[in-house]
Amino acid sequence: MQKLLLIIIDGVPYRNWRRLFGNLEGWVKAGDARVWRMRAVLPSTSASCYASIHTGVPPQVHHVWGNEAVRKLDLPDVFSALAGAGKRTGAVAHSFWSEFFQRAPFDLVRDIEYDEDAGPIHHGRFHTMTGYGNINQMTPSDVDLFATLTRLCEVKGIDYGMLHTCTLDSMGHRFYHDCEEMDNACYVMDAMLAPFVQRWRDKGYEVIVTADHGQDERGHHGGTGELQQDFAFYYFGDAEMPGADVVLDQLALAPSILTRMGVAVPATMKAKPFMG
Repeated sequence: MQKLLLIIIDGVPYRNWRRLFGNLEGWVKAGDARVWRMRAVLPSTSASCYASIHTGVPPQVHHVWGNEAVRKLDLPDVFSALAGAGKRTGAVAHSFWSEFFQRAPFDLVRDIEYDEDAGPIHHGRFHTMTGYGNINQMTPSDVDLFATLTRLCEVKGIDYGMLHTCTLDSMGHRFYHDCEEMDNACYVMDAMLAPFVQRWRDKGYEVIVTADHGQDERGHHGGTGELQQDFAFYYFGDAEMPGADVVLDQLALAPSILTRMGVAVPATMKAKPFMG
């Protein structure tokens, strides 16, 4: 039975993935991973991208126009399709993901952590970043998030897990991505992530490491262009994939995950899967 983890590192442009994530690039060079360019939907705004990543439909269909438009979505998504097929799901992420795919509004006590047999997210571990701003970014340590997902894998036995961290997006808004601070932040993220990737692979999981969108030279995203829309897509697994020069469509990620896990793709997800 196929098991898969989707790791979303928020807000890193393609060029900085390829330049600063030495462990991921080392696995590519060794032949243990493969990498592509992926392009975000428009607007390339965080919440809009989150909704598209898991529903496979553009913002013009799901109507999440920006971060102010978070609500429970009424479309089929990766969690609901997998849960309906008997797969166990888990998520370690910003609270927007729970609101989109479990219930809304987010209740700090009820929804910060839950284990619910009904799903569609069976095991949820969430944070809100309440009070976020440039002076205090309110982001959890990424190593804690990686460890939490690992515990869901090893204790709860999830088949599919999604992890989302905002650290680099938040720092990028403050420092922009072409600076000493971001060079070091990407280095630290890569170093913290690497041992967990190895552990997940040893436990039999295929792993995707990617972003939701990029960021431009002024720390902005939401619009068009390579820096705002394009990011890297690293894949650890043996699925048949497109050629390395193909730019992957973010809308094809949801149906690709379902196809890879042997679950029927909902009719609302119209993009052609890229994973065999």
